[in-house]
Amino acid sequence: MKKVMVYFIVCVLSGLFLPSCLENQMADNKRNFDWGKNSAAMVQQLRTYGIKDVRVLKAMSTIRRHKFIPEEYLGLVASYGDHPCPIGYNQTISQPYIVAYMTEKLNVQPGERVLEIGTGSGYQAAVLAELGAQVYSIEIIPELADHARKVLAAEGYERVKVLAGDGYKGWPEYSPFDAIIVTCAPEDIPQNLVNQLKEGGRMILPLGGSGRQRLVILQKKEGRIQKTDDLPVRFVPMVHGS
Repeated sequence: MKKVMVYFIVCVLSGLFLPSCLENQMADNKRNFDWGKNSAAMVQQLRTYGIKDVRVLKAMSTIRRHKFIPEEYLGLVASYGDHPCPIGYNQTISQPYIVAYMTEKLNVQPGERVLEIGTGSGYQAAVLAELGAQVYSIEIIPELADHARKVLAAEGYERVKVLAGDGYKGWPEYSPFDAIIVTCAPEDIPQNLVNQLKEGGRMILPLGGSGRQRLVILQKKEGRIQKTDDLPVRFVPMVHGS
């Protein structure tokens, strides 16, 4: 497991990936691209890295990850390789391992109301929806919010609600939330999100400036937040709306 963590940190911080990803990249460019085969290989790699939640693994084997990447960026890198993929506007779809890891840590249950900050491509929202959550997702870049709405609907996740707006404000209309997942990095824990978290709820987010970030896990108990530090990571900064 120690070797896996070392690889993960290097992959996140340096953008490196295994030779098998290069083989998948070649497959991406073929007309007979077999997404099922590539997805199965991705999930097997997640098992190797220590992801144990069978629900998360099943969700990620079900979702067609390549459909969430805008067409103009398909083929630039392997859709199912364990690395981020560009989606435009200097944003990426997170590497499969970090999606699986954060989702597993959040421990989403069917019927729970989950707020996501940083919709991006819509892929993380699809994973949460596949687990049976009621998903409310906020994306600050309107073009990406529009892309996510379209692909989520096309892939059968039309119940996911996507808002183009400032994630720092949260989505009070649908609060309180059982869980919150943030896929961009604020320097401090946004108080609005804490306020919108249900008693007993939990939140996972990368915290810190562009040079030094750490994944943290929060739980709200008796109105106060308990914080646990986790992995070193690198995410795009969380920004305020105009």
